[in-house]
Amino acid sequence: MISIALWLALAIPAEEPARICYSKSFPGSQPPYVAICVDESGRGEYREQDDDDPLVFQMSGTEAREIFALAAKLDHFRRPLEARTKVAFTGHKTFRYERGAARHEVKFNFSADPDARALWDWFERITESAQLLQRLERTARYDRLGVNQALLELEMAWDRKRLVAPRQFVPVLERIVAGQAYMHIARERAARLLEALRAGDSTGP
Repeated sequence: MISIALWLALAIPAEEPARICYSKSFPGSQPPYVAICVDESGRGEYREQDDDDPLVFQMSGTEAREIFALAAKLDHFRRPLEARTKVAFTGHKTFRYERGAARHEVKFNFSADPDARALWDWFERITESAQLLQRLERTARYDRLGVNQALLELEMAWDRKRLVAPRQFVPVLERIVAGQAYMHIARERAARLLEALRAGDSTGP
């Protein structure tokens, strides 16, 4: 016989993991709009404009914990973050925290809060990583002569520690390494990057 506690556990649906979402609207920039959501498991989605097919990525546990720790330091966006001094317009930004029915969000153009700036940079890095991945996949498919340049840009971002969720690059790098149709220099660079990403991705699952 199923115990009452077990029956209740089976009957009550598990609460969805908490999510932190970020959006930026900056007409005239590239891209003019992005929306990113990351949940506690590290699963993330990146969208541009009205994208019905978002880029899905998986962050490491360490990366996700750092993002959620910063959100906690910011009281899960229950307080204002806008800087008191006037600065140049850098885009309308929104941080939002979601857990079950709870929703907290804050909008700002620029913040002087170091934790807000650190979290903002996380999402900028996610944006950069997504754009690099999209460019690499596009050139690998349609512009084989441009692959080495796309790999060089990826390598520079890796050296500057701007890549987030580096595992998302592994499949396309593996295809380039194995693809006889690509230039030898591109295949060599892809192999070096693949080795570096695997060696450096030591932040855990």
